[in-house]
Amino acid sequence: MKKVQKKERQKYLEKHSISELFSFPVEEYIEVHEYRRDEWIIREGMRPDYLYYVIEGKAKIYMTYQNGKVSLINFINAHDYIGEMELLNEVYYTKGIQTSTKTVCFAIPLHHCRNQMLGDIIFLRELTKFLSMKATQMAAKYSQSLAFPLENRLADFILQTADGDIYREKHVTVCDFLGVSYRHLLHVLANFCEKGYLHKSGRQYWIEDRERLQELAGVSRNG
Repeated sequence: MKKVQKKERQKYLEKHSISELFSFPVEEYIEVHEYRRDEWIIREGMRPDYLYYVIEGKAKIYMTYQNGKVSLINFINAHDYIGEMELLNEVYYTKGIQTSTKTVCFAIPLHHCRNQMLGDIIFLRELTKFLSMKATQMAAKYSQSLAFPLENRLADFILQTADGDIYREKHVTVCDFLGVSYRHLLHVLANFCEKGYLHKSGRQYWIEDRERLQELAGVSRNG
């Protein structure tokens, strides 16, 4: 992780200002953190020292179960918060957050701002909207697994996890997240390559027809 300093920090604050989301001068306290692909923003079980607001990039949320199995459970995108549950609940079990691409976050230090945020009606109203949308999206994810074929859900997954035009998620992770067999996943990926949506190169895939993938993904998102 790199802490962005001085002029570069100021550019981010001006380009992605979030001052309207708070009633106190939050930008006085904000740090700008930059992460490379596959870096951990938060490691599982370790409480964060910041509330994060993602301004660029994508990340994934992981959880380890009692049997030792690690599962991908959700995605994080620009304009999402990280650490909001830890802010609200001191005994909340922290999930692991790992970047999918280069990711830049505003990091609001809790030791300076926790009490101000918890007493800020403007911020709490905004956070309530975010949590409501997050819950709705999680419910939609589970309904999609029953309502739509793998082609639609895989197209959405590829677009969610790709780093630019490169898709390289582990097949076992995808099978677990989408609830499909390894064989079925390989069949649909091969079909995508035959149709020219993807091109396989070694252990990764290049997105060749993003528009068609977006059309397939849109069916499940809007369904």
